[in-house]
Amino acid sequence: SESANEYTDDEDASWKVRRASAKCLSAIIVSRPQMLSKMYQEACPKLIDRFREREENVKMDIFNTFIELLRQTGNVTKGQGDIDESSPRWLLKQEVPKVVKSINRQLREKSIKTKVGAFSVLKELVVVLPDCLADHFGSLVPGIEKALNDKSSTSNLKIEALAFTRIVMASHSPSVFHPYIQALSGPILSAIGDRYYKVTAEALRVCGELVRVLRPNFEARSIDFRPYISPIYKAILGRLANQDQDQEVKECAISCMSLVIATFGDGLQSELPSCLPILVDRMGNEITRLTAVKAFAVIANSPLRIDLSCVLDHVVSELTAFLRKANRALRQATLGTLNSLVVTYGGQIGSSSYETIIAELSTLISDIDLHMAALALELCCTIMVDRRSIKNVGLAVRHKVLPQALVLIRSALLQGQALQALQKFFASLVQSANTSFETLLDSLISTAKPSQSGSLSKQALSSIAQCVAVLCLAAGDQKCASTVEMLKGILNDDSSTNSAKQHMALLCLGEIGRRKDLSNHVQIENIVIESFQSPFEEIKSAASYALGNIAVGNLSKYLPFILDQIDNQQKKQYLLLHSLKEVIARQSVDHTGQSELQDSNIVKILALLFNHCESEEEGVRNVVAECLGKIALIEPNKLIPALKERTCSPAANTRATVAIAIKYSIVERPGKIDAIMYSEISTFLMLIKDSDRHVRRAAVLALSTAAHNKPNLIKGLLPELLPLLYDQTVVKQELIRTVDLGPFKHVVDDGLELRKAAFECVDTLLDSCLDQLNPSSFIVPFLLSGLGDHYDVKMPCHLILSKLADKCPSAVLAVLDSLVEPLEKTIVHRPKGDAVKQEIDRNEDMIRSALRAIAALSRISGSDYSMKFKNLMNKITATPSLAEKYNSVRSE
Repeated sequence: SESANEYTDDEDASWKVRRASAKCLSAIIVSRPQMLSKMYQEACPKLIDRFREREENVKMDIFNTFIELLRQTGNVTKGQGDIDESSPRWLLKQEVPKVVKSINRQLREKSIKTKVGAFSVLKELVVVLPDCLADHFGSLVPGIEKALNDKSSTSNLKIEALAFTRIVMASHSPSVFHPYIQALSGPILSAIGDRYYKVTAEALRVCGELVRVLRPNFEARSIDFRPYISPIYKAILGRLANQDQDQEVKECAISCMSLVIATFGDGLQSELPSCLPILVDRMGNEITRLTAVKAFAVIANSPLRIDLSCVLDHVVSELTAFLRKANRALRQATLGTLNSLVVTYGGQIGSSSYETIIAELSTLISDIDLHMAALALELCCTIMVDRRSIKNVGLAVRHKVLPQALVLIRSALLQGQALQALQKFFASLVQSANTSFETLLDSLISTAKPSQSGSLSKQALSSIAQCVAVLCLAAGDQKCASTVEMLKGILNDDSSTNSAKQHMALLCLGEIGRRKDLSNHVQIENIVIESFQSPFEEIKSAASYALGNIAVGNLSKYLPFILDQIDNQQKKQYLLLHSLKEVIARQSVDHTGQSELQDSNIVKILALLFNHCESEEEGVRNVVAECLGKIALIEPNKLIPALKERTCSPAANTRATVAIAIKYSIVERPGKIDAIMYSEISTFLMLIKDSDRHVRRAAVLALSTAAHNKPNLIKGLLPELLPLLYDQTVVKQELIRTVDLGPFKHVVDDGLELRKAAFECVDTLLDSCLDQLNPSSFIVPFLLSGLGDHYDVKMPCHLILSKLADKCPSAVLAVLDSLVEPLEKTIVHRPKGDAVKQEIDRNEDMIRSALRAIAALSRISGSDYSMKFKNLMNKITATPSLAEKYNSVRSE
């Protein structure tokens, strides 16, 4: 880095060296994520210093290298804080003042190209560190103004300056910009009038952010925004009212106007009758209707309760018609907008409009599209909960929606948001007084009856039970109590041989018991435990589920009962442990539950669980591990040391159980366990060196969970763990045995599960800890051997290869030749002639997954320099069946 006033001899070729070294640095940044922290310490200050390079093309390369450094920092640190002082994000934060100072100097240069590059750097900086410019924004304002106002500015420069302004406004607190509104609003508004549509569109987007900044909340007034309302409104109206312009501009004008109305509507009352009809008009045009539908949701959600009386009927009827359209995004947005309109303007919508809406939304309630079904049910609840529950609205819901809901509840696919919405639907329906509780309960329970086509899935029965419970609670104590007695009766009835009915009764009792204390129902725990004797597996498991959930409703009464039973009933142990798991899992999630579980109970529970750690039955060990892991969330100080002690147990089963318990205690939410776990987790993960393969696999699974949920726990241990993990991916001959089955011999590979788990763990680490991995040392030999391994191992390896091709292309490119052979073998493999359908399907899946990896490799620039890879691609294109599959996976 020579000084700035060096000689400018035409023969000077040193710029070539500087340019080459910038490109070389860029290659290291992209291909060696594990060296990022070192890059910040050594290369970053030099790069920032060289922003003042005098040779323009070299300067662009230096900007680009710095942008790569920022991007890779974002890649590597997704979802992590910048806690430790060696982390790339923390190191970058320290450099921000220097970067801003250096970039500001570049924004004062004459060259347009330089200024565009400088804004690109700033933009990338804010993407990686969203709040880093709070103290520096003021110094950048002159540069932004100049880029927007200067006669010599090009469209390109204006777009970059506007895009940067938008990203900064969206990611920082509004008060940062208040001192500069006056300086910035003029140039932004005049850019809305620019001749080039891309500048206009970007200026409208910035204007949307500007509106939010001017009035961030509606109670306090931090800045006098009134003088800005009229100029902003006029600038946007000019674009909104103009029909013949680019689609992007039309859409941005619609969105921006909706923000203006929602934010400043109380200062625009006289303007509304002229601009709202334009928005309605845009709903009638296929090109802009989706944007206009979303715009009305923004307006309806405004705390200002904007007066929509001049257009409301028209809007509602247009929206109702959209529910019939094929376009999914349009239907989805329409349901959301209707919901907002009913909440804010429900009283102004007539009853016949409601009936039409209900008829239309009922057709969307099915498991073909669960997200849509959830939105439709939510809208239906909003309409019912409305205090003006008009009689024909209730009837329409009963005749149109209820039948659909009773079909949906039988679906094996029902879960998540749709299941929540369905529960809320039954609760709203029983409270809307148009349908009696008895009728609803009856229809739900009869839905659970096995039909001609066989009995319902486990998921469907669980959904029905949850809806029954929510319905009972919504109907009040008396109805709830009589239902519980009725369900008890079903279980007590000796003459009843109807197992499906008993199964359902148990699930319902569990769901009600979890939500409400059932201790005033005499002997309920004994009646439930009787079902442990049932000859049917599903009834036994429903009974253990019910017992655990009833205990959740009243721990002090039922938990001692469960513990006492576990001690005294050898035969029922597995089922009782499942009941205990239900209690612990539910309690570990909420705080009141945690305090209830503590004290004497925990000591008893632990003694009991540790007794069963080395059980011969894998099922029992798994339940025990889950219980221990969840208790560790509640009582980490007691549990972590107790589990740690058992990592040295002579029994392999106990060591494995402990490792799996740790896996269950690493959840996504932060908790008090984290601090303790940070210093202790290595003891558990080092079981990856154990002599027993089951223990090694348990440790690998725990490592995977940690990498996925809390990467910071393991970052520092990876240098030691990675070689051990890679070793688990290798085929071990000593784990392959031949079983003699009389006429033929069968080869069993006991190491297969472990290899699969190890590769899946690497896959997770690539997402969360890329900066700790050196891809080159993993690809050959480990990934290479996995690509030629068993079906179960190949699948995760194809995924890993695709990720590496995307994130560390140069490391893959270096060994591309060697990867071709195993991939080629996989895609030309044919099952034996006598193969069953399952084998043929699996082979098809495997070919597709290999082709996905090949497609990812083909996207690496430079992959066509490998002759072997080129030949492979030619072979695929020349084989019709492969070419067809390849094209279909590429278009996914």
